[in-house]
Amino acid sequence: MSSQNHGTVTPSSQVEISLTEESASIKKSFFSSLSEDIWAVWIGGLLIAAILAFALFNQGYKFTTVSYQWSNAEELLNNVLSVKNLLLIILIAIVFGVLSSIAILLSSGNVKKFIPGFLSIFLFGITSLIIAGNKSINYYGIEYVVFALVIGLLLNNLTSLPSWLKEAARSEFFIKTGLVILGTSVLFTDIIKAGLPGILQSIIVVAVVWFIALWIARKLKVDDEFGVILASAVSICGVSAAIVASGAIKGDKKKLSYITTLVLLVAIPMLIIQPWLIKKLGIPEIVGGAWLGGTLDTTASVTAAAQLVGPVALKAGVIIKFSQNVLIGVAAFFIASWWALRKTAQKDEKAQKPGLGVVWERFPKFVLGFIAVSLIFSFLVPAETTRQVGGLLNSLRTIWFALAFVSIGLEAKFSDLIKIQGGRPALAFIIAQVFNIIWTLIFAYLLFGGYLFPVPDIK
Repeated sequence: MSSQNHGTVTPSSQVEISLTEESASIKKSFFSSLSEDIWAVWIGGLLIAAILAFALFNQGYKFTTVSYQWSNAEELLNNVLSVKNLLLIILIAIVFGVLSSIAILLSSGNVKKFIPGFLSIFLFGITSLIIAGNKSINYYGIEYVVFALVIGLLLNNLTSLPSWLKEAARSEFFIKTGLVILGTSVLFTDIIKAGLPGILQSIIVVAVVWFIALWIARKLKVDDEFGVILASAVSICGVSAAIVASGAIKGDKKKLSYITTLVLLVAIPMLIIQPWLIKKLGIPEIVGGAWLGGTLDTTASVTAAAQLVGPVALKAGVIIKFSQNVLIGVAAFFIASWWALRKTAQKDEKAQKPGLGVVWERFPKFVLGFIAVSLIFSFLVPAETTRQVGGLLNSLRTIWFALAFVSIGLEAKFSDLIKIQGGRPALAFIIAQVFNIIWTLIFAYLLFGGYLFPVPDIK
């Protein structure tokens, strides 16, 4: 009787299969272990590198960017909805969709659900940009973030969201990718133009407002996790800082969504009232710009509001905002270190202080991408090349942010603003923001009004 080996596996074959499966498992676990931060750096870095390489080999080439500006139906059809503009939008959707889908797939996400959800969010984001591109709306400084948030909030609060749309609502992933690209426009050389007054305003205002905001939150019995995210949003740069702080302390995503919704809702009246007050009260233009740069939470909102005041206000506001953006990295390290020390002390009063490993584990890695890109564009990329690629990179960053703000709306509920901790975080945020507005105006006058230093020449 002869033995047959058909369908059996020899020991050597078993070893080969085992090694192959182990190798595949290692690869899968490696990619799935990569954090949202790392994927944001890779995608943002890849887009920047591709555009920069093309520009360096094609010096003088003028990149085409998406146009959203229109004032009447004719301009809407012939400019924004032209075949050329729509093809460019579709191309960006494909590139963003492919890169995001790869990240989702390798992170063990559901790509089949993500793709239709992403395309829907992309459409909503572009719609918000087109609405904000209207000349009349643009004049009043109402930017796309408001419309993106409103679209998301209405969908989330008035309908039952399908699972495929929820799968794609990844606000942190989108905004982190946009923040890496933002590094290309945050140049240290620009910050130097504001001199010592600009640097002092950024550091003093941010530090004082952060601690006061946390103190207010504690007084209102808001937990420290909420308080840290809230304080960072109020003091530094709104949604971006909130995401950095949440990453540093590994905060609850519901709390982050709550704060980012508050940031955008409170920003709407500030955008309208502050420029009006500057003109009504006769506040010097450079002081008004520094005030706007220190209180409004995004570069886009600062730009929109400062344009209503004047060109000097615009330059001052943008420089102050850039100075605060640079503090994202410093804030991330400080918050991660402070939170790690605090948690260790709570667990065991005799425990040793956590080492750099704990701080590194909590540090939001995408911030390193932001800083690296900023340093490269500040000191290594020629100024001419920076100007050449600046428009396109800013356009791509804006689209990532639009996706993020739609997603924030899709993740937030109006009822949560009252239900979560009895509405105390919302009250703490508003009180802290009022303090921020008053405190920043005082320092803007002292530092830019000629009281402590000569008025900076940034014309």
